[in-house]
Amino acid sequence: MGGFSAVVTTGIYCRPGCSARPSPANVRHFDLAAAAEAAGYRACLRCRPYRTAAPMEGIASEVVCRGIRLVVAGGVGSGSEAVVAGHLGLSARHLRRLFQEQVGVTPGQLARSSRAHFARRLLDDTDLSITEIAFASGFGSLRQFNRTVHEIFRATPRELRARRRSADRLVADGGLPLRLNFTGPLEWEAMLGYLAARAIKGVEHVSGGVYRRTILVEGDPGAIEVAQGGPDHLVVTAHLPHWGGLIHAVHQVRRLFNLDFDLEGAHELLARDRVFRGLLASLPGLRAPGAWDPFEVGVRAIIGQQVTVAGAGTIIARVVARHGTPLPGLDQFGLTHVFPPAEVLAEADLGGTGLTTARIAAIHNFARAVTDGSIRLDRGRSLDEQVASVVAVPGLGPWTANYLALRMGEADAFPSTDLGLRRALESLTNRAITPGTVGQIGEQWRPWRAHAAIHLWLTPRESGTAKVGV
Repeated sequence: MGGFSAVVTTGIYCRPGCSARPSPANVRHFDLAAAAEAAGYRACLRCRPYRTAAPMEGIASEVVCRGIRLVVAGGVGSGSEAVVAGHLGLSARHLRRLFQEQVGVTPGQLARSSRAHFARRLLDDTDLSITEIAFASGFGSLRQFNRTVHEIFRATPRELRARRRSADRLVADGGLPLRLNFTGPLEWEAMLGYLAARAIKGVEHVSGGVYRRTILVEGDPGAIEVAQGGPDHLVVTAHLPHWGGLIHAVHQVRRLFNLDFDLEGAHELLARDRVFRGLLASLPGLRAPGAWDPFEVGVRAIIGQQVTVAGAGTIIARVVARHGTPLPGLDQFGLTHVFPPAEVLAEADLGGTGLTTARIAAIHNFARAVTDGSIRLDRGRSLDEQVASVVAVPGLGPWTANYLALRMGEADAFPSTDLGLRRALESLTNRAITPGTVGQIGEQWRPWRAHAAIHLWLTPRESGTAKVGV
């Protein structure tokens, strides 16, 4: 069972696998660490549950799980619970009631716990000053930071730093290195291979087992590098002009590499299908790639329709070179620009980039829909609502909508009309399959169809893997 175990007699909560062995009669279960803290328990000093990512799927109703993702991503960071409630189409009062009933904590308490846990990892892993850590973790003031940390960990930030283990401290030649822990295996080379083939020249670069990209943090440009640090964690090295908003950048890295995906739950269902037993065994840690910026992925998906991966890469590189923001000093990493935002591409001149008139119109329509809020890219909507909002935009269809949703982290998104999926199924079943049949076959893989899709896409076939422009 996942989640966290709290011991009534000691007032301590632990993560699964902790060596402590309390009497079962004295143990209470919490799905979220924040809920254990709200109930008066403090984190175990032995297993340090604050270093473990909180589950976000299957612990409550869909609307509460979406609310949890919004909160952890920073939806309450600078506003109130009403901000998250508004994204979910609820009142703040109703949202609080749902959270308390289903996960035992309010959205505000969860946001506070998430910031404090991130700060605790910075105290362990970095040499940032207390003040820098406060603002990097999303706190509005040093006083608020000190008070929150003391309430949650029963010690001041300085006392916690004095207790850190020597092996925790990370040192790099340049930039700020941080650990990103995950549960279960991770097929790092497969993930990097997928991202490398679709890397946007100037914005992303993959070499030597390291993923690099340009980013914006609170409107200021910077860059990140991500590499595998061990079997249970990645190391992200941030090169930023300041540390404000660092917590949100780290969350986006987790989303990009799908580190919080429930592999165990997906495998339990898909392994019942004889088609997938061998696929899961050959790549047990394969995860669907996420997105640093869903808008960026959406634009690339539009450009990639009916062209090869390489062809789409050439065209989008021209778009970035013309409309992206130049970022000097990172040429040695293959990075030169920040991807243009929706406001820019909504009216950008895209003629002469290799795009057809129809594709140019589709990009303009997509960018305008994102700008005016018709399409939201925060996962606050259900999968069906998200797909419907994209399909409603002229020039965008079900394939684009489902592929974008898949890259946004929707576990059941499934672009059933994809040629690569159909060819993979034909190869695995040794029979001809019509486009409509793919969707019918996929019904048995709910609610993990995105996980099924990435395994099908990356399955080698005698005829060669279909190269579609996504």
